[in-house]
Amino acid sequence: MISTVVWGTGNAGRAAIRAVAAHPALALTAVIVHNPDKVGRDAGELGGLGHRLGIAATDDTEAVLAAGPRAVVYAATGDVRPDEALSDVVRAIRAGAVVVTPSMYALYDHRSAPAELRDPVLAAVEAGGGSLFVSGVDPGWGNDVLPLLISGLGTTVDVIRCQEIFDYSTYDQPDSVRYLIGMGMPMDYLPPMLAPTVPTMVWGGQIRLMARALGVELEEIRETLERRPLGATVSTRTMGDFEAGTQGAVRFEVQGVVEGEPRIVVEHITRIHPSCAPGWPVPPDGAGAHRVIIEGRPRIEVTVEATDEDENRSAGGNATAVGRLVGAIDWLADAPPGLYDALDVPLRPAVGRLGRRRR
Repeated sequence: MISTVVWGTGNAGRAAIRAVAAHPALALTAVIVHNPDKVGRDAGELGGLGHRLGIAATDDTEAVLAAGPRAVVYAATGDVRPDEALSDVVRAIRAGAVVVTPSMYALYDHRSAPAELRDPVLAAVEAGGGSLFVSGVDPGWGNDVLPLLISGLGTTVDVIRCQEIFDYSTYDQPDSVRYLIGMGMPMDYLPPMLAPTVPTMVWGGQIRLMARALGVELEEIRETLERRPLGATVSTRTMGDFEAGTQGAVRFEVQGVVEGEPRIVVEHITRIHPSCAPGWPVPPDGAGAHRVIIEGRPRIEVTVEATDEDENRSAGGNATAVGRLVGAIDWLADAPPGLYDALDVPLRPAVGRLGRRRR
């Protein structure tokens, strides 16, 4: 069994606890939390399992890493604390752990990552013998392995489009939804996640990774952005009220340009309520979905809906993103130390988990 730590118990961390507990090759040995109110609580409770796992959450990161875990699922946010997240991940790698995380956008395609991010990780790999695999929570498989797999089914391919379409009203992450993305903020407020060049910083690595897999040369990466205000005040179960006239929907694209045309596109269409921007694409059930569209011959469209935590589509997306990361741990544990990306790490079947009840 591979000794595995879950670091962080937010949206991704809750799913990670469940995924590690269900994986036959992994043993959950510690859960790291930052909120003092969570210290001492059982991992099963924090993960929403409905039963105890006998592991009390701790904020003593030094003690956890000193115990020499073989793997760490780093689920703490990197959105508003990128330097701290990098420092945490580097410490875990130096301790010899395989680290999987969605929290470091720039390392989706580490070959194009800035040296100030890549070099500390490579130094930690050399010094401690650990590894790192980063894949997105939006989810990564929807912007790399799935579109690449489907592209191979066609005769010709003109455009690959990867869409995330979500109603964020059920998403329990107010700092990100309000201040990073701008939902509920005045229309003259520029959300950090939507500022020029930031979408490319976040999703450009996935565009470059797909281009590399497809054997094409990117000429440039472009961005488009549309925003819509709420027509009326709406209330959410998890994040309170969002006032009329404030930002209620966002649609943006990160476009990889090949031969003068956008050929590889990552598109996000997000709302805080279905009434906002009704003319934009909507998911089949109205809550959320991920879609890959291959424009070519034949035209191929695949829509993936995932549910978790009482039919919560947002949580379902997190769960599949985390499933990709947790499912890679045993492969990474057998691989040489290194810095890996989605083209390196295979997406494998759920060996030993068919019909297996969560512990």
